[in-house]
Amino acid sequence: MIKFNKNCNRMISEKLKKGHLLIAEPSIIGDLSFNRSVILLADHNKEGSIGFIINKPLKYTINDLIPEIDANFKIYNGGPVEQDNLYFIHNIPELIPNSVEISNGIYWGGDFESTKDLINNGSISKNNIRFFLGYTGWEENQLENEMQGNSWIIADNNYKNKIIGKSTTHFWKEQIIELGGDYLIWSNAPENPYLN
Repeated sequence: MIKFNKNCNRMISEKLKKGHLLIAEPSIIGDLSFNRSVILLADHNKEGSIGFIINKPLKYTINDLIPEIDANFKIYNGGPVEQDNLYFIHNIPELIPNSVEISNGIYWGGDFESTKDLINNGSISKNNIRFFLGYTGWEENQLENEMQGNSWIIADNNYKNKIIGKSTTHFWKEQIIELGGDYLIWSNAPENPYLN
């Protein structure tokens, strides 16, 4: 176990970078948003952090929410903040103007009208874009405090921009297995161990 000194928040903050993955510790149980979540950190600075849960698909498609888009791309629960707003990440900045790079060729947002047209004419596939309702947000030092409280594990995004098309069914479990060690016991545990 790592022991942190009083400069812990500064040390953690220096490790956190946009583009990293935050893997929910197995001890997060009973929290519907964050239990077994993997979050792509979209922004991190001294004022706070923003991320999108990338492995929690909802029962909606983009066509359910925006009927003029003729596609059945899944919508994901991005997090508990502003769940009435739609956000998206993608790996095609050359097609979607005004997008902002997160890292590793992953981009956030951009011109939505162009995006709708590109989806409808077949220029964008589900491997290029992922839609979210809501996002995950932390105020200044809040994420660092959660890290200090062992709520999250920081991991590099080894998938780079291919993470957008990655299947999410067992994504948390795959990440836990990669961590190895004491985490392996959690890889086959039921989602709610109290039901075991």
